[in-house]
Amino acid sequence: MISYEVSIGLILLVGLLCVGSLNFIAVVKFQTFIFFVIPLFPLFLMFLISILAETNRAPFDLPEAESELVSGFNVEYSSMGFALFFLAEYCSMILMSALTVIMFLGG
Repeated sequence: MISYEVSIGLILLVGLLCVGSLNFIAVVKFQTFIFFVIPLFPLFLMFLISILAETNRAPFDLPEAESELVSGFNVEYSSMGFALFFLAEYCSMILMSALTVIMFLGG
């Protein structure tokens, strides 16, 4: 199986190749007239699907089943471990949202 990071990386690479720079400031300045979401709309949809799958959001939340009585895979974590686990989950969502805004919505 191929991880979702591969598709995310390839889609980001296409956006960076359109700009011609690896600098995020240059990417934002390049989108002053037209955002990348318009000409690269299929890539934007693939990027959204990939980041939903990467961050385990619905409908890709497979590690946890609805029929389990407890919280599923994270039942073994105590209070601080549980807090750090969910902090990492939400930091990942914030990072993916920031990448989406910078690369496709003009920064």
